[in-house]
Amino acid sequence: MKIGILGSGPVGLTLGKGLIQTGHHITIGTRNPAKESLQQWAKRLGNQAAIGTFRQAAEFGDLMLICTRWTGTKKAIEAAGVWNFKNKTVVDVTNPIDGKGPDENGRMTLVIGHNHSAGEQIQAWLPPDSSVVKALSCIGHEHMLLPAFKEGAPTMFIAGNNHIAKRTVVNLLHQMGWHDVADMGNIEMSRNIEPLAVLWEAYAFLNNSREHAFKLLKK
Repeated sequence: MKIGILGSGPVGLTLGKGLIQTGHHITIGTRNPAKESLQQWAKRLGNQAAIGTFRQAAEFGDLMLICTRWTGTKKAIEAAGVWNFKNKTVVDVTNPIDGKGPDENGRMTLVIGHNHSAGEQIQAWLPPDSSVVKALSCIGHEHMLLPAFKEGAPTMFIAGNNHIAKRTVVNLLHQMGWHDVADMGNIEMSRNIEPLAVLWEAYAFLNNSREHAFKLLKK
């Protein structure tokens, strides 16, 4: 599959590498595609990887991943061309964090919550026939690919309105090593998934460790 990724930070590059390893072709969209470190990254991964503008990534991808910082997400989508998301599954990996980092207690601040979410906002920004699926937002980038913990397989929570799009995303997650995926319902459930990132980061800050994940225990 051809996959476009908006965002060239640790999340976008981690997911890009993982998707290449599972046989997909990806284009990373970024503000500065000529950046040497990004060009070297693509060179190391071979002809399945490319670096381009936001628009080039959106034109390339049959499926899109949005991995930008929340503060730059709307501008990245606009630069990509909203029309380039028509009829596509769009995986929203963002969290609506204010960008200031954790406070003295390790807590980050959500700028959207309770009555709205990043997942819903991205769905509203995109054409009506695009299908946003919230996923991969409740864990650090270090464990987005082949998550392995001695306690067992962690759970990835997803949400979205389109059942076919969600099946596509679940298949991708399985390929990346996520064998326990919990479908939490429509995109409005992003309001409940996104705060998990605050909890995850707070635990990381307070325990000086990023070796943890969420697990849904089932009888």
